[in-house]
Amino acid sequence: MTTSTQSSSSEGGPAFRERLRTGFGLIGPRHPRHTLPVEQMSALTLPLGDDGVVAGVNAEGQPAVLGVNRPTPYDILLIGGLWTAQVLALRAAATGARVAVETGRPQAWMPMVHAMGGGQNGLAVYDVGRVPPQGASAGTPVLVVRDCGMRPPRGRVVSAPWQSVLTLLPYLSPVAPRLLRQARLVGVQRVSPDEAAEIGRVIGLPRPEIESLPTLQDGLTLWCTERDRQYVLTQATDAETGLLGMARRMD
Repeated sequence: MTTSTQSSSSEGGPAFRERLRTGFGLIGPRHPRHTLPVEQMSALTLPLGDDGVVAGVNAEGQPAVLGVNRPTPYDILLIGGLWTAQVLALRAAATGARVAVETGRPQAWMPMVHAMGGGQNGLAVYDVGRVPPQGASAGTPVLVVRDCGMRPPRGRVVSAPWQSVLTLLPYLSPVAPRLLRQARLVGVQRVSPDEAAEIGRVIGLPRPEIESLPTLQDGLTLWCTERDRQYVLTQATDAETGLLGMARRMD
């Protein structure tokens, strides 16, 4: 080894020794430069989606992501089944968010708490009206899930920077129009034709979407923002199916 090193140094000459002395290291292999014609620059893309919770796949089979961790208050309304709300809660916790569940049926959520380590790993369940301040921040975002029945009372803990609130309604109720207007994101699963017509009237859905709502399969949600609408199929992982069962609209 000593002979080989001395031989290489002598063959490199002064320029080689100077390069070692100044700390640039050995000269590595040389490769042709990577070039791209200017007219092909627009073809460069990166296969990256939005940051957030994967709610399922869209009509093209691509991941559909809900950006629930935001620096501004964000209200979400889901008119649908408990199963979908629980899948979203699990996935939000998996992203590092803390999930606080306000519910009148804690027995439906406790299996999730036990599966996640007894509330020590990002999910806690509280009685209605008993959710304490969560202290949300950019480092510890929070998702509050309100599973409080058809007439959820006004929450003590509301949306705030880095603290989103997801309200679950199993069906429409007298408070639904207010919640629909307040929400930045609305998810609708299978509902009756009359409910579909009312939802469409409040949030301005086109007729094809209104007519599709009574026919949606289990696990399929129409997610709506002010400017966009997207059908998303939530597909559970094996672990989620083992904990929550198969996708269902009613519980």
